[in-house]
Amino acid sequence: MTERQASRDDDRERDRERDRERVTQEIVARLGTRGVDVQESDSRDDVVEIADAVERFEQQVFALGGDLMVDEPPPGHRGRPDEPRFRLPLRAADETAAQYVARLTRASDELRRHRRDA
Repeated sequence: MTERQASRDDDRERDRERDRERVTQEIVARLGTRGVDVQESDSRDDVVEIADAVERFEQQVFALGGDLMVDEPPPGHRGRPDEPRFRLPLRAADETAAQYVARLTRASDELRRHRRDA
């Protein structure tokens, strides 16, 4: 490999790294609009797993006819949802990403079971 090829490969890798960081920050911002905290210690994979778990929960809410605009309070407020089980579980300050994803998964599974029972 020539020096020029190595330099181009390095440039491409830096570009990919910037893209990955930009996408991660977009996901963090989107989670923030839903009131979900992302911690500095969370890896990129953690952020993606949290976003996926939030999306699965929201899909279950929609499948049951829920409306997140009605059931989610504005950020920083407690609110009174029409259907409390449709409210996105928020992450506790001492909760790891894995613990939060597991809790979201349980909440999604509970909604899915309710949907089958209905």
